[in-house]
Amino acid sequence: MKVGEVVLLRTIHRRKVKEFIMTVSGEGFHSEFGVIDMNELLDKEAGDTIESHMGQRFVVQYPRLPDFFRHAKRTGAPIIPKDIGMILAYVGIDHRDTILEAGTGTGILCMYLGSVAERVVSYEIREDFSEVARVNLQRAGLANVDIRCGNIVEAIHHLDETFNAVILDMLDTPAVVPYVRDILVPGGFLVTYSPFIEQTAVIRKAIDEVGFFEVRTIECIEREMSFSEKGSRPATARVGHTGYITIART
Repeated sequence: MKVGEVVLLRTIHRRKVKEFIMTVSGEGFHSEFGVIDMNELLDKEAGDTIESHMGQRFVVQYPRLPDFFRHAKRTGAPIIPKDIGMILAYVGIDHRDTILEAGTGTGILCMYLGSVAERVVSYEIREDFSEVARVNLQRAGLANVDIRCGNIVEAIHHLDETFNAVILDMLDTPAVVPYVRDILVPGGFLVTYSPFIEQTAVIRKAIDEVGFFEVRTIECIEREMSFSEKGSRPATARVGHTGYITIART
């Protein structure tokens, strides 16, 4: 491994998995399990183990996007992987695409988009949220995501480039919808996300007035299964609903 690479250190303590995402450096990493000499990682590969000075053993891995999702610093409730998967699949985002997103938040969606698309531009109205997103994206090693602190309601009138998809996850989405066609390439997609059906209805009305086609609103319900000696059933600890996704095409 090299200095500057990001690694995931995983261990088991009292039958529970503990994970740390770290950057390979010459410094020591301090945790409840003791100090790890990060210099030792220079001679390690994924799958090797490393021990703290207290003898706690960690497996060394390269983190994947689900790992970054779990460990990213939060500024609010991010869009979650089940909904991100629907967006990636139904829009068909690939390595040739340039994506505009608004409502950056923690930057979770930007991570997934940036790992697939050629370039992502994301607007966030709050500077403190923007800074958190930049840190999360840098940690994930994504240099193709441009986080801009600004209001897309105003900024959309001054954009001088076009996008393959525009993804909106914010309260002011209906105010932006009328101008999205001007910055979409022919055949491009508009995607909106809202946790509430009332806002979704307002968004649909705005889309219908603009004249997109192939418009549909979908909800992805996810049910994790629980297994025990008593029997198997859908888990009750998590809520299946997170939000409504509307997809429209030029």
